[in-house]
Amino acid sequence: MKKLVKLIAKPKLNSPVMLAAWPGVGNVSIVIANYLLNKLDFKDLAEIDAGYFFDPIGVLAREYIVEAPQFPQSRFYYWKNKKGQNDLILFIGDDQPDSKIYDFAGCVLDLADAFGVERVYTCAAAMTNIHFTEQPKVWAVGTNKHLVEELKKHELLQKGNIQIAGLNGLLLGLAKERDFDGVCLMAEVPAQTSRMENPIAALTILRVFARLLSIEIDYSELEGNAKETLEQIKQATAIAMGEYIEHFTQPIWEQGNGEEEEGEDEGNIGEQN
Repeated sequence: MKKLVKLIAKPKLNSPVMLAAWPGVGNVSIVIANYLLNKLDFKDLAEIDAGYFFDPIGVLAREYIVEAPQFPQSRFYYWKNKKGQNDLILFIGDDQPDSKIYDFAGCVLDLADAFGVERVYTCAAAMTNIHFTEQPKVWAVGTNKHLVEELKKHELLQKGNIQIAGLNGLLLGLAKERDFDGVCLMAEVPAQTSRMENPIAALTILRVFARLLSIEIDYSELEGNAKETLEQIKQATAIAMGEYIEHFTQPIWEQGNGEEEEGEDEGNIGEQN
């Protein structure tokens, strides 16, 4: 799989860790990765040959001219952490492949291995019955007992078994096979908001991730996005509740008392829909 990864740079990195991200429920990991990419001084590192893993389903015609097929990008970036112990490699995939997903995960770990990555992180949404106004909790799982003890100190463990779907789980499963340390950070997401982007959950995970790696970052923009999203959910919920009440209740002035008024024309009954 190494031939499918094209290097753009060959930096010397200090004890790097990797955060891998792609679209998923709430786009939690993508929000986190793009926020880090915009706020920190990342540089291009490598890219995966997307043509091996993805099939384009159409083309774009711009100004009446058909363009060449476009593939989802799968790119690596690196950032030198001058104030911390670990540099950071960021992998951002525009999409998860429908097939060859195991090979795709292998390409990500091939690059991690080439640069001596000490730990691989993924992030995900954990759909629960949490109310959208509640502060989501962050849970974590690791690939070995040593990591579990570390996560326990940060109060990130949740009782019970957890199913991690897609690449968020598969990448760590493959990391375990290859003896990489791997961690998945998961934030609670209300089930009813699973189809919308969730910067609230992303912000919660990012704070934990930055604390684990001793990264200093300005959260103000993401905090603003989270607040705006919360207001949108509140407004949508209020509208939905109003429509529900309107549909299932009848104004008192429209309710009959079961008695017909004198002189009422019987022929009018049932004519109004």
